[in-house]
Amino acid sequence: MLMFSKILVAYDGSEQAKKALDIAIELARKYDSELYIIEVVDEAIFENSGVLPPLSAIEELNKKAKKDIDEAVKKAQGIKVVGEVLSGDPGSTILEYSKNNGIELIVMGSRGLSIFKKILLGSVSTAVLHNSSAPVLIVK
Repeated sequence: MLMFSKILVAYDGSEQAKKALDIAIELARKYDSELYIIEVVDEAIFENSGVLPPLSAIEELNKKAKKDIDEAVKKAQGIKVVGEVLSGDPGSTILEYSKNNGIELIVMGSRGLSIFKKILLGSVSTAVLHNSSAPVLIVK
């Protein structure tokens, strides 16, 4: 039987991320896995738009991410869970975190809360899907 001892869910508080979290929690319970819940704050999003953000905007993004992670960790009560807010490019940060922590399954929504919605599959989920050495479960 296939078993995943370390499951990562990429989270951002969006509806699809909440569905992904529910599935990841269910899988973690089934396999008695450690669940890693991460939210990546992309501070470069402002640079890409040509707008220099006030420091308060970045602080707000981090505050929202911490609140998201705290709520997600609370929802995963009863299982081994690690919640972290990270900073960087979401796709590459998820992949690096996965590799560094021996993640055996990545669960994520097909699209998140990115400022510019992507057609079909979001760019972050596409990057992770195509570059991960671990299996990736995309939740719609």
